[in-house]
Amino acid sequence: MSPRSKKEYTKAIHLRYKNASRHEKTIILNEFCTTCGYHRKHAIRLLRRFKRFKKPIPKKRGKPPVYQNEEILKPLKQIWLAANLPCSKRLKVILPIWLSGYVQLFGKVPPTVAEALVKISPATIDRLLQPTRVQYKKRGRSTTKPGTLLRKQIPIQTNQWDESKPGFLEADTVAHCGESLLGMYAYTIDCVDIATGWTEQRAVWGKGETGVLQQIRDIEKMLPFPLLGFDCDNGSEFLNYHLLRHFTQRKHPVKFTRSRPYHKDDNAHVEQKNWTHVRQWLGYQRLDNPRAVPLLNNLYRNEWRLFHNFFCPSVKLIAKERIGSKTIKQHDKPKTPYQRLMESPHMPEAVKLSLSKQLENLNPFLLRKAMETKLRKSFSL
Repeated sequence: MSPRSKKEYTKAIHLRYKNASRHEKTIILNEFCTTCGYHRKHAIRLLRRFKRFKKPIPKKRGKPPVYQNEEILKPLKQIWLAANLPCSKRLKVILPIWLSGYVQLFGKVPPTVAEALVKISPATIDRLLQPTRVQYKKRGRSTTKPGTLLRKQIPIQTNQWDESKPGFLEADTVAHCGESLLGMYAYTIDCVDIATGWTEQRAVWGKGETGVLQQIRDIEKMLPFPLLGFDCDNGSEFLNYHLLRHFTQRKHPVKFTRSRPYHKDDNAHVEQKNWTHVRQWLGYQRLDNPRAVPLLNNLYRNEWRLFHNFFCPSVKLIAKERIGSKTIKQHDKPKTPYQRLMESPHMPEAVKLSLSKQLENLNPFLLRKAMETKLRKSFSL
C-alpha cells in the first residue's frame, strides 16, 4: 500500500478502534497489521496518537488573486477559442478589439471585468489558459513541382522587399490532398502582403494555369491597395506564360519574382500564413469533390478575409542578431493588417475611411460562427 492509502485506512478504522472492546481491538489490530504490514506495537501507537482533526491551514498572505474569477475567465476563454487559439501576446491585443463584439453577442460585461481584461498581461493569460491549451502536431506534404520553362525569364528574389509600402505579395499553394497525392483535389492559393500582413485566399480545382490565373485576378481586385510586386515559389502553377503575361504586359507592370528552389525560407511570410490561415482551419483532410471549390471561395471572399484582416493581429520581425550559437530576434507590437494599413502613410485617406466604416458593421463572433457553418458544409461533401 502507498503511504497515502495507509493514512486513509488508519483514519477509517481509528474511531472504530477507539470505541471497541478489548476483544474487538485485538481483531482490529490483527487486521490492521496484516493489511499495512506494521509491527503490532507500532500499530497500537499509530491508532492511539492519531488525530482526526488537524489545525486549519493558514490563508495565503498578501492580496487576493484578481483574475481567479469566473466572470473574467469565461470571456477570456471564449475570445481565445473564437480567435483560433492565439498566443498570449497576440491575445492581449485581441481582447480590446473583440470585447465590443462579445458584449453585442453575450450581453454586458461588468466594468471591473472589462478593465481587468484590458489590463491583463501575457504572462497571466498563459497561466490562466494553461489547463485548456491545445497543441497541434500535424505535418503536411509538399506538392510543389518545379516549372523549368520560365526560370531564366523570372528573376530570383532572396532579400526582403520594401516592407513599409503595401502592395508586394508573397504567394503559395496549399494542397488539400489528405493522405495521398494521387488524383485531382482542391488547392488553396494563399497570398500575403509583406508590409501589412493583409491576406487573401482562393480555392482552385487542381493546379491548372487558367484556374490559378483567374483566382489571382480576383485577389488583385479585392486588395485595398494596388499590386506592385508578386513573389512565388518554383511551382508550375505560377511559373507559366499566362501569369507572366498578366503581370508584365500591362500599362504599369508588376514586379514578378521567384524564390530559390528548395529554399522555403525565401517565402517565410506566406509559409507562416499557410499554417495559421489555412491548415489550422481546414486541417489535412482530402477535398476531392469539385463542388467544394465554389463553397470555399464563397467563404474566402466574404467572412474569411474580414475575420483575419480586421480582427487577427500578428507580429513583424524588426531585427535579428546572431550571438555565438544563438539568434536573438526582436518583434514589434502585435497589430491587425487593418491597423497597419491605417498607420501606413502610403494609403489614401479615402481607402482608410472606407475600411473604418466597414469595420463598424463587423462582429468577430458572428463572422466566426458563419465560417464554421460554411466549413462544415464544405467538409460534408
